Amino acid sequence: MLTIGFIRHGTTEWNLAGRMQGQMDTELAEVGVRQAELLALRLKSDSWDGVIASDLIRARQTAEMISNVTGTPFIGVDARLRERYFGQVEGTTQEERIARWGEGWRELELGMEKDEELLKRWDAFLRELSAAQPGKRILLVSHGGYIAPVLHSLTGRPVESHLHNTSLTIMEAVDSGWHCRLLNCTAHLEPVI
Repeated sequence: MLTIGFIRHGTTEWNLAGRMQGQMDTELAEVGVRQAELLALRLKSDSWDGVIASDLIRARQTAEMISNVTGTPFIGVDARLRERYFGQVEGTTQEERIARWGEGWRELELGMEKDEELLKRWDAFLRELSAAQPGKRILLVSHGGYIAPVLHSLTGRPVESHLHNTSLTIMEAVDSGWHCRLLNCTAHLEPVI
């Protein structure tokens, strides 16, 4: 049975500024590095077979910290795990989006990647992962705008809460589909909250 631990990358300066990152490449902020360290310490007592990251630096930095602290092999990066492309919205704050496109900016066609396109990337990745790592426990470090629709596709239910930075969600493949064992957990961050 394949088990996947979905991890959202640590906080970046753009997260702190409320700036939409999308596929723009930003590094972890100091607080994001600390979050990743705390998550890695939490995962140290678990047994995982490998960690794979989005090719964006904030996810790769988070994954490398987890690998270094836990000894879990860093399998590599995969562009299919990268954040949703947000088109013209990338790099903007909520205030800038409203000033530029109005309150209804989410309803406009601004070049954002559709769920169907994102899930095509995910489906291709999952097929390869399932064939290459059958029965393994694999950590995937990705992005909130990517993980949420993937979880919706696996469970048939939308994720109702915002996925927090360095949150851990554990999904297990079962005969009937997927079972969510843990959702959006940030218990490791309690020392810094």
